[in-house]
Amino acid sequence: MERRGLDAYGYFEREGALGRVQSAFEPVVAAARERIGEAYGQRLHSAYLYGSVPRGTARPGRSDLDLLLALHHEAADEDRDTAEVLARGLDQDFAEIDGVGILLYGKNTLLSEQERDDLGWFLACLCTPLLGADLAEHLPRYRPDSLLARETNGDLAAVLPRWRARLEAASTPAEYRKLSRHFSRHLVRTGFTLVMPRWGGWTSDLAESAEIFGRYYPERAAQMRAAAAVALDPADDPAVLHTYLDDLGPWLADEYTARHGTKTPR
Repeated sequence: MERRGLDAYGYFEREGALGRVQSAFEPVVAAARERIGEAYGQRLHSAYLYGSVPRGTARPGRSDLDLLLALHHEAADEDRDTAEVLARGLDQDFAEIDGVGILLYGKNTLLSEQERDDLGWFLACLCTPLLGADLAEHLPRYRPDSLLARETNGDLAAVLPRWRARLEAASTPAEYRKLSRHFSRHLVRTGFTLVMPRWGGWTSDLAESAEIFGRYYPERAAQMRAAAAVALDPADDPAVLHTYLDDLGPWLADEYTARHGTKTPR
């Protein structure tokens, strides 16, 4: 029987936990907790892990470390500069991770009505508390419905032109690999949330996401499986990125809008 990420009442279960962090990643998680506290001090409300590390599926030397920081105020340039220095230091000091991503938001934004079914859901369901009081206590419980699909990934049509500009500005294999990792992850997750309400559950596993998507769109299954593979092993061939922008991405954006509508403007 498939495990669908929901409790007995059909609500999302929080997918990560500090107890699931593999031993190889425990030192970097401990360092992140200490350095975040030192770097932000009273500016910080709380910090969270998300992604493969708290899910216990990270690959040493291949996976990145993903962090969400909730500040007492909206993020300013000083906060973003601090995050950049923090991320660079962790990445340089720990060979177990391949890059560090830090999201910065004010706590009022994370708890706002506008972000209730996007950032709020993300924090409450996909983020693992690392430091400070958990903001999820102020958020509702969530189900895998069409509203959630629309508000989380219903903006792909608006995202694609920005992706095209980033691809046009790229010129090196390293830049192409970075973009292929980002674009493919986003497309696979969008493909999954497109079918999430029909499937009736949740998974963050990209290969599983692509497989589930393929049950509903068999004519696109091979493309989505290929995108999931690139998400795990990024490609340095710009042709891969052009297929996303010229074919899979536009089709997915149109189908998403037809089924779930367009994300509420921010």
